[in-house]
Amino acid sequence: MSTASSMASSNKRLEGKVAIITGGSSGLGESAVHLFWEHGAKVVIADIQDELGRAIAEKLGENACYIHCDVSKEEDIIHLIDTTVQKYGQLDIMYNNAGIVDRPFGSILDTSKDDLDRVLQVNLVGSFLGAKHAARVMVPQHQGCILFTASACTAIGGLSTHAYTVSKHGILGLVKNLAAELGQFGIRVNCISPSGVLTNLVPLTEAEKAQAEMMGAKLANLQGKILKAEDVAKSALFLASDDASYISGLNLLVDGGVSVVNPSTWKLIGLIRD
Repeated sequence: MSTASSMASSNKRLEGKVAIITGGSSGLGESAVHLFWEHGAKVVIADIQDELGRAIAEKLGENACYIHCDVSKEEDIIHLIDTTVQKYGQLDIMYNNAGIVDRPFGSILDTSKDDLDRVLQVNLVGSFLGAKHAARVMVPQHQGCILFTASACTAIGGLSTHAYTVSKHGILGLVKNLAAELGQFGIRVNCISPSGVLTNLVPLTEAEKAQAEMMGAKLANLQGKILKAEDVAKSALFLASDDASYISGLNLLVDGGVSVVNPSTWKLIGLIRD
């Protein structure tokens, strides 16, 4: 192997690993699919958006495949995990990313039980089932990485609806409990908590999207940067890779520092400086 080829191979942080990414047909999941694949992983795209998922798998070609999976259905999760292991012989990374929102904002007074049930079933129950059946495979292996997409609403109030916030706080609790249980088997469990990254979960025109991104950037303490799906994917790549081999139970906030700054204080400091 040439020196250049050797260096290219060594730069692939997931070489030889098998990864499942739920919600992988679009948004944050799609970005993670592309990045994990670029870094040498065999990637299984799990979603209910069949056309989009198959198109991504066909475009990537070798080392990528699509499996239909409704994460709220345990039989779909079992099929997903078992098919992956049958195809590739192992499972190293389970990224429970699939999620939905009930609406952009709203009061608890007009939140229906149906909205709550629907969000919890996908975001929390789906994550629970994905972790459960990934652990079923990883425990005998005595190694593995289980990841989740949570939200910056786990660190600061008022960022999202009550149903969505409850679902993401549940994921954070699950991360801590799983890290406590599965560490003895060499399995790491972490979550990524982005702030206002815009995906197709919230339907917006391009102009509305640009305006919302600028508003989100202004709210962040870290200036000169707009949060993109790729930034979240890079955080997931780090936690999935051996670079994070001694990190477990972490809620990695990808929020430009917004959760560590009291916005009222920050506004006051700005007025004083001006």
